Amino acid sequence: MFTKILIANRGEIAVRVMRTARRMGISTVAVYSDADAGALHVREADEAVHIGAAPVGESYLVADRIIEAALETGAEAVHPGYGFLSENPGFVDQVEAAGLVFIGPSSASIRAMGLKDAAKRLMEKAGVPVVPGYHGEDQGLVLLAGKAKEIGYPVLIKARAGGGGKGMRRVEDPEKFAEELASAKREAKAAFGDDAVLIEKYVDKPRHIEVQVFGDNHGNAVHLYERDCSAQRRHQKVIEEAPAPGMTPKMRAAMTLAAVKAAKAINYSGAGTIEFIVDASAGLVADRFWFMEMNTRLQVEHPVTEMVTGVDLVEWQLRVAAGEPLPLTQEEISLTGHAFEARIYAEDAARGFLPATGTLHHLEFPAQSPALRVETGVATGDAISPFYDPMIAKLVVHGVDRTSALDAFDEALDATRIAGSVTNIAFLAALARDPAFRTGDVDTGMIARRQEALVETPEPDPRTIALAALVASGAKARARDGNDPWDSVAAYAHYNALIRQVVVSFGDVQSGARVKGRADGRFDVTLEATNRSFTLHADDGAVVRWPGHVTVFGHGHAFTFEANDPLDAAREADVSAHGMRAPMPGLVKIVRVAAGDAVVKGQPLLVLEAMKMEHTIAAAQDGVVEEIVSEGAQVSDGMVLVRFAEADLPA
Repeated sequence: MFTKILIANRGEIAVRVMRTARRMGISTVAVYSDADAGALHVREADEAVHIGAAPVGESYLVADRIIEAALETGAEAVHPGYGFLSENPGFVDQVEAAGLVFIGPSSASIRAMGLKDAAKRLMEKAGVPVVPGYHGEDQGLVLLAGKAKEIGYPVLIKARAGGGGKGMRRVEDPEKFAEELASAKREAKAAFGDDAVLIEKYVDKPRHIEVQVFGDNHGNAVHLYERDCSAQRRHQKVIEEAPAPGMTPKMRAAMTLAAVKAAKAINYSGAGTIEFIVDASAGLVADRFWFMEMNTRLQVEHPVTEMVTGVDLVEWQLRVAAGEPLPLTQEEISLTGHAFEARIYAEDAARGFLPATGTLHHLEFPAQSPALRVETGVATGDAISPFYDPMIAKLVVHGVDRTSALDAFDEALDATRIAGSVTNIAFLAALARDPAFRTGDVDTGMIARRQEALVETPEPDPRTIALAALVASGAKARARDGNDPWDSVAAYAHYNALIRQVVVSFGDVQSGARVKGRADGRFDVTLEATNRSFTLHADDGAVVRWPGHVTVFGHGHAFTFEANDPLDAAREADVSAHGMRAPMPGLVKIVRVAAGDAVVKGQPLLVLEAMKMEHTIAAAQDGVVEEIVSEGAQVSDGMVLVRFAEADLPA
């Protein structure tokens, strides 16, 4: 077994690998960029090596520097995690050429499955069912459009390299095929350096079910059952579960057999996932699933498989890479209970899931146990950077059956409280409570159909506003240990009761309040707009105060108020009447208009790339462009992108 390994990744997966390595007595080396100098994975490692600037192209994708770090520190092997270089066969070759062990499959296996078109041709030869489509090399528009017509609309354009929904477009109208193809190719080129695509038939009620496979270097290959990843938005997984709801013994036998057959076809070694698209229009039928792709690495959602099998997949990776055979045979791997995983992101679900940034001033998770895991790469005080994926944590729960697991999942989401950045927790809680999701009636289009209801954000009720105002006033919570006698007289004042005037803002709505101390340590909070009063303690709810803000938590929602200084009436001028701001940090990929151009409401102005996804910014009004950001500019959230000439504003 290895004595020291380097982890060529960051965030929660780096921390996750370190946990197993530490249990096995293996030392770990972290690598980090300028932006991650104080990151949790750096603090958790036994050693850490700086590898470059914040952009991934200058740090986490620089193979030479990572290998140098491994050699400098005496590491014997490199664990790639997921993303970055994890499925780069050239990196595997470099690692092995340096005399190191790559903790993962061979470069030949990665190459065999790296391009979706070639992989599907290989799977057809191996007898694995493949979805109807065009997987050829000719990338001409005329040919691709012709193939789409042959297949029959709707069709799916998919980048042949990579995954995560990048370079993927559903096309229903032949008239829009050329435009969607160009957009998919640009996105694929930016994400993977390869703009080739394949065209496939779009399945009407698709489910995404994948099988965890594992092979070793002794000719063995097994499966560890399936995961359902159908709860997706923009082709990216949101909630994963194991086993798949509604799975039948016949369907499972057929699907797992196909998965193991696929792994053996490429002499696979290590952890891998065979992803299938399933036509669920008539339930789960054994002849209605097709191979989509293979992920030749550990998946983000691997903890749900660990929960239902009791297997530590990272330990298996380390043992197999060290030359050991698989720890268990197929007959020894059992499936117990049900598990869910949620990906908690810094993103604004109500604004189209736009990625967010910010400092995590408050980070609170439910207590961990054998039935509840939190996988995270951040801690309180850490920042969500615009340079990397905005995932904060993965919340994983296990129950004896799907219903009990889902109930525990809902409770765990409600107990997860984050302040400092907008998150998708309320959206996840709404999805977990959705009647269709609870019954297992889920497909990849469910979130899109239900999105408006799932992202609906309630307004804070009067008591929530009053509590926010109380905490914003600086009132102390009740004494916890009784050591400070002054804590019990937080409302004390000579002669007359102390009254504070407070203003808090939720969105564009300001609320004034009068906070009056009482002799019993509580406070009377009166909302000025309605003259309604509440008698409260400062800890009468889940509430935190952070610089300039107060966040009140409840039922999965986080109501964040600005704590305004009533003496400061100056507010930033509203730019919305004169221009448009960036809805997220990103790169200006394409600018479609110039200064002096007249535009109409809804007209595309520019394309902003964030997290390798393209977002079209359209005019919010008619007007004449006075100034517009340049192509190639890196913009921050809220930065002005476009200004309109004031004289041309509508009356």
